[in-house]
Amino acid sequence: MVRTPLTPEERERGERLGALLREARGARSMVEVAASAGLSAETLRKIETGRAPTPAFFTVAAVAEALGLSLDDVMRRCALVTA
Repeated sequence: MVRTPLTPEERERGERLGALLREARGARSMVEVAASAGLSAETLRKIETGRAPTPAFFTVAAVAEALGLSLDDVMRRCALVTA
């Protein structure tokens, strides 16, 4: 299967998501948050660093729940800003 290259906007949105998750994680360890969300620390690391800029919905939902973030807040803070 060939994957369509990501647009600059998708990459930017992924970077915003990663920054939001890092900020919300605060002093908690990546391993602790990943385990709480039911995923590997490497997956969380990829999302936080933007190497996985388009994670699956259920992955984002699980991490958001582990961090006490609402999906509405995640969407609002990561949505593309249009002029």
